[in-house]
Amino acid sequence: MAHYFARSLFVLAALSLSGCAAFSPDSGMTAVSDLTGQAINKDVAFVRTAEGAGGVDARVRQLLSRTLNADAAVQIALLNNKGLQAAYNELALAETDLVEQSLPPNPVFSMSRISGNGASEIERQVVGDILALATLPFRSDIARERFRQAQLRAALATLRVAADVRRVYVRAVAGNEMVALLTDAKSTAESTAQLAVKLGETGAVNKLDQAREQVFYAETTADLATARQAATSAREKLARLMGLWDAGLDFRLPNALPALPRRPQALPSIEADAVAHRLDLQIARLELTALAKSLNLTEATRFVTLLDLAGISRRTQDPEGAPFRERGFDVQFQIPIFDGGEVRVRQAAETYSLAFNRLTERAVNVRSEARDAYRVYRSTYDIASHYQREILPLRKIITEEMQLRFSSMQVDIFALLTEARQRLASLRGAIDAKQNFFLAQSELQTAINGGGAPADRGDTSITIATAAPADGGH
Repeated sequence: MAHYFARSLFVLAALSLSGCAAFSPDSGMTAVSDLTGQAINKDVAFVRTAEGAGGVDARVRQLLSRTLNADAAVQIALLNNKGLQAAYNELALAETDLVEQSLPPNPVFSMSRISGNGASEIERQVVGDILALATLPFRSDIARERFRQAQLRAALATLRVAADVRRVYVRAVAGNEMVALLTDAKSTAESTAQLAVKLGETGAVNKLDQAREQVFYAETTADLATARQAATSAREKLARLMGLWDAGLDFRLPNALPALPRRPQALPSIEADAVAHRLDLQIARLELTALAKSLNLTEATRFVTLLDLAGISRRTQDPEGAPFRERGFDVQFQIPIFDGGEVRVRQAAETYSLAFNRLTERAVNVRSEARDAYRVYRSTYDIASHYQREILPLRKIITEEMQLRFSSMQVDIFALLTEARQRLASLRGAIDAKQNFFLAQSELQTAINGGGAPADRGDTSITIATAAPADGGH
């Protein structure tokens, strides 16, 4: 009996091994690359060897050799950001969990020897967890769902880094543009302030007008210092996101944001696109699927949570007689007298309901976020376009006309300076409007594909530890 049981146990384990998961060559990165490639059309790399690190360094140096645009900055970050590499390490760890959960439990072998008064007894046992073997296909299936979730989380982390880089890039370049504008404005304000002082010494300008020019110069100086600080901070944050240090910190950025597109995107099906493509929704759906399977497993093992079968072989040596052998088996299982599994089933059911409600809430929020992101995108485009088509051309006409009138002595110097201050305000407003548009454009892609800041509850994963018996029911 024991020999037959041991052989049967090994045969069952061998059959279970035939369906086991194995480590993939890339730790699941192919799926991550496919998902991110569809969304942002950029390369990703999981650096695990010296050759891979060398290839990444060469690619980064090549991209840094010229003035960075937004796409190049994103590509550098996806290759060189160490936090993103850590997210890929977590994916590799998730694959180890998948392989571990797909392996059958190891049988336990025990041997004891008892002797006394010339007699001895040797007992051998092979113990197998039958419940763990029986539930192995279900637990392995759940583990595959969890690994798929890990792949989606790695892709989501990739999109989040890309979105962060685009936002910071826009702020850094807009900061450069603002610094250049205020540098020129400060130079002009300094000249007019000095002129006002000289005219005041001759009595041609009163103290009020002198103070106005001097305070404009002082305010412009303060604004320039603030703009420089903001641009420097944005540049440093961009360097952190791109994983640069030492020699890589001297990268070049444009002095101004690119021109607005000729027309805004028309996205009539943006809500449906967001619901279909958002990775956080896909993660929540997989979570719900895994919980449903775990609930079924919990219900199936409600009454039996422990089932061990042991094959026993015993050899007894008596000094007064011939040695003899005994064979048999031992079965251990719990008797559900006090705990009939109701607690575990209730926990699994409530955990499933919790995940369902969170998925529904997230779907509602995703549709709303997509609508709002598109409205902001369109409104910021209209505002920035209004500055470019209406306000700045009119300001240019006003400046030209004021200069003509000043040349013909129809207006004095202070009227011309007042108009210059108003034109500066319009130029600053145009830079801010264009920055807001490109930020809204980035947020629009995030609303469709995912990669924004985690929600307070919507992105919180739900553990299924309470919904499935650990280690086959122990």
